[in-house]
Amino acid sequence: MTTSPFVTVDWLHQRLAAPDIVVLDASWYLPAQGRDAEAEYRAAHIPGAIRFDLDAMSDTESPLPHMLPRPEVFSSKMRALGVGDGAQVVVYDGMGLFSAPRVRWMLRTFGMREVKILEGGLPAWVAAGYPTEDGEGRPRDRRHFTARLDNGAVADAGDIARALANGSAQVVDARSGPRFRGEEAEPRPGVRPGHMPGARNLHYAAIQANGRLRDEASLRAAIAEAGVDLDRPVITTCGSGVTAAIVALALETLGKEPRALYDGSWSEWGADPARPVESGPA
Repeated sequence: MTTSPFVTVDWLHQRLAAPDIVVLDASWYLPAQGRDAEAEYRAAHIPGAIRFDLDAMSDTESPLPHMLPRPEVFSSKMRALGVGDGAQVVVYDGMGLFSAPRVRWMLRTFGMREVKILEGGLPAWVAAGYPTEDGEGRPRDRRHFTARLDNGAVADAGDIARALANGSAQVVDARSGPRFRGEEAEPRPGVRPGHMPGARNLHYAAIQANGRLRDEASLRAAIAEAGVDLDRPVITTCGSGVTAAIVALALETLGKEPRALYDGSWSEWGADPARPVESGPA
């Protein structure tokens, strides 16, 4: 595989039949987007791609969305998908760059290193004229999968509170400006508007265009405008831990892989009355 977090559609098309390449359709959408990821997969997906249901693969017992499951649970679910140790995984989504970074982060946090994102996602694959298939997907034989959780890659609320208190890391929030500033109600009941005192705001949409990350100069400009110092550690956060992974990916492409991602994100912090909340700009 390449050293970049991405592979191109041409690269994947040339290797699609390779036995060690596993393609995951990681499409997931916000309710407001009005799209059905499961139905879209059945209608058209990259040939041989396995459906990776983000909600089903996360901790289904947690009241918070998309939380990492226990390692043994994740291992069992990956084995059932037919994804095993040593696989070279390519992840894509139906928007180009939205949920695929979260799934890549999950896989890497559980010990898989050879995980790439299809640049431009399914839209780029289709635009290149490459074929899709429909239906439920081809079943794969079970494979042994060993989950080795990298605890250092996962931040909790206590880590966030300490980072904000002692300045050991910058907390960068990927939500939109109006949500960060508390000008819009949060989509989840019981979650207060606003942001963590001391956090910075870098909306994920500001660092991408047409389903891809922006070029290096544009990324650096957006990061600088948000007041983020690339020479200091970063913990990324968002509404539910999905778009935080887009910001983490952008930092990685600049050679500044973040310290951690806050898994509970604003869904946890904003719902906890014991946690301080601010409104207004950073």
